[in-house]
Amino acid sequence: MAKRAWDTMRPEIVEVVMRRATIMTGVGLCALATLVSASVAGSRAAPPEAAVALAFEKYELGNGLEVILHVDRTAPIITVNVWYHVGSGDEVAGRSGFAHLFEHMMFQGTKHTGNDVHFPILQEIGASGINGTTNSYRTNYFETVPAHQIETALWLESDRMGFLLDALTEESFKNQVDVVRNERRQRYDNVAYGAARFEVAKALYPEGHPYRYLTIGLHEDLDNASLEDVQAFFRTWYVPANATLTIAGDFEVADMKALVEKWFGSLPGGPEPARREVATPPPAKKISSELSDRFAKLEQIQRTWIGPRALADESYPLEVLMTVLTAEGWGRLSRRLVIEEPLCTSVWAYHDGRGHAGEIVIGAQLKPGTARRRVLAVIDEEIARLSREPVSEAELARVVIGTEAGFVRGLEHIARRADQLQFFNHFTGDPGYMNTYLDKLRAVTPEAVMAAARDWLGKPFSEVVTVPAAPADKEAPR
Repeated sequence: MAKRAWDTMRPEIVEVVMRRATIMTGVGLCALATLVSASVAGSRAAPPEAAVALAFEKYELGNGLEVILHVDRTAPIITVNVWYHVGSGDEVAGRSGFAHLFEHMMFQGTKHTGNDVHFPILQEIGASGINGTTNSYRTNYFETVPAHQIETALWLESDRMGFLLDALTEESFKNQVDVVRNERRQRYDNVAYGAARFEVAKALYPEGHPYRYLTIGLHEDLDNASLEDVQAFFRTWYVPANATLTIAGDFEVADMKALVEKWFGSLPGGPEPARREVATPPPAKKISSELSDRFAKLEQIQRTWIGPRALADESYPLEVLMTVLTAEGWGRLSRRLVIEEPLCTSVWAYHDGRGHAGEIVIGAQLKPGTARRRVLAVIDEEIARLSREPVSEAELARVVIGTEAGFVRGLEHIARRADQLQFFNHFTGDPGYMNTYLDKLRAVTPEAVMAAARDWLGKPFSEVVTVPAAPADKEAPR
């Protein structure tokens, strides 16, 4: 049955590829997910009925593939979003960059499509938002297509899930290694403050930790990779039991289930790959370094602490804390360093939760002539203040309301909504975790924010200072 499905698709695809590909834009936005909420004067707590109504169905195929279906009939479009639950955090020493390399390999071609036709096929049928991304915990692939073209998108995704290795050659593999290495040069090695990213990772993570090398990987690891290495990576991680297919948009559930079974149900199953836990303790002491950067125009300070994992209970007070520090216009550091004195062109703070651990970051770019010690003193003062004094109820309410509003606005586009379902499913097993997320955010207290500042920002950290290179150094060959 599956063979007939692929074979009958082939003539249509050949015809599509031979015609001139045209990019269709402006498919439109989907409606905002319903947020039923009432205003409560003088209170930051939402009433019990305040909930995001985002209906979905989650089930599993016989081969282990997870499927999440979300119906939205606002516009005649459908988003297909596939998460493979593998990222750079699953890599081992000597094999860095493989997850990101495979993101590129998945667009090269498969047994039934031919080479380099994934984008032209989708563009010809009016698709938008065609891409893939890799981070430390997942690799995803997605596209939004007119509803009547959904079967083409499902065929393409199933074909590269099941038949990529049949078309993988030494030539195509080496071509993508060169592409990824060039991407590293363009986005990491030869850009302002790119070296600081590697310096932070080197300070926080010991040799052998997968976060030490960043998702882009090391040049030498990519250069030393063999075709057999990447084939083994695919067979381990790119199996149905390690993937989640989310489909969101205008469709009938029964019809979509039949299509999913048609295109994915016959792919061979297998066990979910074993995962390793990687300990990520904070550094034993503060680690300071200074870099000369020939691309940088302004001096930059970045402090980074090891933080909690994504969606850990400890992450919610930190989310509030980071916003209180650097919200544009009213954040404590923003107000002092950008508006009142002003010493910096910009300041930022965030908690980046991941699978093994997270990172807590506070950074600033200094105006020319600014004394670094003064900026560091202000940062220290505000951290100390947050560690001993609870934030005000007004500050907390502003963060919670703003974060909640931004979260709901983010569900407006159908593609973003599909990815949010995937995110919650990956970390909690529940695509509908969004209401639990909002409830935990609303439950944060001023005392919890104070404790987060004391407990997390009181630990040793990495401090990387980037200074613009001297004029003579800027001209030095790299």
